[in-house]
Amino acid sequence: MSDLQNYIQKRMQNPGFAKEWEASKLEYEVARQLIQLRKQSGLSQAQLAKRVHTRQSEISRIENGEQNISLDKLRKIANALGADVEIKIGKKENKESVKA
Repeated sequence: MSDLQNYIQKRMQNPGFAKEWEASKLEYEVARQLIQLRKQSGLSQAQLAKRVHTRQSEISRIENGEQNISLDKLRKIANALGADVEIKIGKKENKESVKA
């Protein structure tokens, strides 16, 4: 388990943190995957922004979770990174079986 996963697991004991984490977990995961893909592609934020026809500051805000991302923008970023967008919507798992 990574240091971040250990940290989150410990913080999940705090009900306030757990509530906020659940509310922002999806945005965190999208940002994490975008950062990983961008770095694997060997691109800077500025280079990615140029491919997407936006500003580097917008890419930064998206990666830092400071800006909501539309599906259209997500699709454009994914295309610029040579990736596909896959969305899964399903029933929630039992809280006891959910991993952080």
